[in-house]
Amino acid sequence: MIDELKEEAIVNKVGGRFKLSTLIQKRMVALNTGARPLVDAKTNDKMTIVIQEIMQDKIYLDLEGNLKTRPADATEADEQPYGTPGAAPDV
Repeated sequence: MIDELKEEAIVNKVGGRFKLSTLIQKRMVALNTGARPLVDAKTNDKMTIVIQEIMQDKIYLDLEGNLKTRPADATEADEQPYGTPGAAPDV
């Protein structure tokens, strides 16, 4: 098991165990269907990649439970739903 999952910090970061499991599941689906990792990982283990993305604030769930990405240079107004390049931000 990945050490970060044993800590409460990651659970608190995303808002609870249910949200954490939902976020992991949705991101794993995206990676398994061809999405590129948002972190520089020296591993092919997708679970490790997802945990690193969460810990580095690269992915999160919006209020409706949709997977969102947060590019390093984006402001909250610039955030886009994952998999929708060029989409207008949710209002």
